Amino acid sequence: MADEETRRPVITPQAVRALARECGVTESQIREIVSLVGTDRASILREARLLQKGGG
Repeated sequence: MADEETRRPVITPQAVRALARECGVTESQIREIVSLVGTDRASILREARLLQKGGG
């Protein structure tokens, strides 16, 4: 049960690449966003676009 509580959201490498390409950020930045907001695509896109606009 402890393992279930400590699991992080999972996103496929293909999805990471696609999101990074779409938003103009790095794959590493997408993975960091996923660790913060989860795997909801809209949330990931929002955060990645804000990051890209802010320059970093």
